Amino acid sequence: MRANIFEMLRSEEYVPLFLAPQAGVSESPFRRLCRSFGADVVVSEFVSAEGVRRRDQKTHSYLQFHDDERPIGIQIFGSDPAAMAEAAALVEEVYAPDYLDINFGCPVKKVALKNGGSGCLRDLNLVDSIIRAVKGAISIPTTVKIRSGWSEETRNPVEIALRCQDAGAEVLTLHARSRTQMYSGHADWDEIAAVKAALDIPVIGNGDVWEGVDAKRMHDHTGCDGIMIARGSHGAPWIFGQARAALEGRMVPDAPPVEERFRIIIHHARLAIAWEHDEEKAMIEFRKHLGWYTKGLPNGKVLRQELFAVTSLNQAEEMLERYLEEWQRTEVAA
Repeated sequence: MRANIFEMLRSEEYVPLFLAPQAGVSESPFRRLCRSFGADVVVSEFVSAEGVRRRDQKTHSYLQFHDDERPIGIQIFGSDPAAMAEAAALVEEVYAPDYLDINFGCPVKKVALKNGGSGCLRDLNLVDSIIRAVKGAISIPTTVKIRSGWSEETRNPVEIALRCQDAGAEVLTLHARSRTQMYSGHADWDEIAAVKAALDIPVIGNGDVWEGVDAKRMHDHTGCDGIMIARGSHGAPWIFGQARAALEGRMVPDAPPVEERFRIIIHHARLAIAWEHDEEKAMIEFRKHLGWYTKGLPNGKVLRQELFAVTSLNQAEEMLERYLEEWQRTEVAA
């Protein structure tokens, strides 16, 4: 994380907005789109340290990014300190991101049950060892993302955060849910406030920022130095502009009208195709975004059923154009 981002995180006047690392979502095209809408910092999809050090081709494809995505962090996960250090050094040497983030938050079984992600939270000595190993292997800043604990019974985000800080983490992000919560229930913003009060390093809050106004509510409630947005960005990259307006006390703009939303969809799809170099594969992967973008639209369910079968950009454009014409006729009639 370069000096200007540290300056933003240390500023009392500016609260930087981060796009969260999300597997299958925060790919390069989406990161670029979110940057254009006001995300100050983006983070890669989380990648396996073992895949990095073994030079797995698919894993390394997740590490690539455009310069216009900067500032960007690359996030890695794993449970072996030496492997994490080796992977971190390779990431810095080959890809030169602005910072390296360690994933101590992923709750997915196949990761956590192998002591990766939030699985590490069951052993804070392991957390300590991983951070020290990574930090000792790279010259770029080392940051961490944690959950509030492995389980409700062991939930203690302040203790975890202090161990991370003592081990050398330079910025800490807290998703204020336990691993066992997965993505259910509510994030406990009181825990973000407690971690912020306990730490000397910058703290980024994460969890339940669904609308732009939620960013201001989180900041007011917790005093966090930065705000990370995850699921609230799905199908709504404009949330970053809305969040910035709310934080600055300006009128929060409405979500784009249908016509503009569809233009954003097509732009996003073209970025995805250019990145993938295989239109059919890109559009199949893009279907999830089509579902999110059209959520809440009148008769959106029917439209989504059609869009979930697309294999080309032309098909998607035709379906969106037909929907728009029908929607405009309905509006005129109304």
